Amino acid sequence: MKDKKIALAITGASGSIYAKLLIERLLSLKSQFKELAVVMSNNAKTVWETELGNTDFNQYPVHYYDKYDFNAPFASGSARFTDLIIAPCSMGTLGRIAAGVSDDLVSRAADVMLKERRNLILGVRETPYNLIHIRNMETVTLAGGVICPLTPSFYSKPENLEQVAMTVVNRLIDLIGLEQDSFRWGQQNQREF
Repeated sequence: MKDKKIALAITGASGSIYAKLLIERLLSLKSQFKELAVVMSNNAKTVWETELGNTDFNQYPVHYYDKYDFNAPFASGSARFTDLIIAPCSMGTLGRIAAGVSDDLVSRAADVMLKERRNLILGVRETPYNLIHIRNMETVTLAGGVICPLTPSFYSKPENLEQVAMTVVNRLIDLIGLEQDSFRWGQQNQREF
């Protein structure tokens, strides 16, 4: 598992709390993977500032890549990145991935994951979905990606907004196969988020 290389893409969809908590959770699990790379669009930075009221995305000890940096290692299958999580994933990003349009690092990295048969997880964020969104989700699913809507669960009885968001973040991390302490169905007394 220590050979895992994870890329995280953050697009301009609403849901910056998911991106923030995902970075923090991944950093807390860094002994389980070799590398973490992040690409964040300008819209994502604007949404983060609007929703979270800060620019703390600059404070994390991760390597950031520009949205148009096609020299980033995860833009090529030969770099052997094992996982790409896009969260939040806008419908525009989903549409470009579904159409095979690699016009930026995010869509190129997703294309690499699909062609190499590696883990592509899209934390889509929109409501309601229109038929185009649904068909794009179907296309990505048929190509091997996983659609994981950023829809929280409540059976763990979260007590604040961060705990609600962590129900999704923990699910995203489960999908890439990292070991973590989190609420598990049937373990009703477990309160770790």
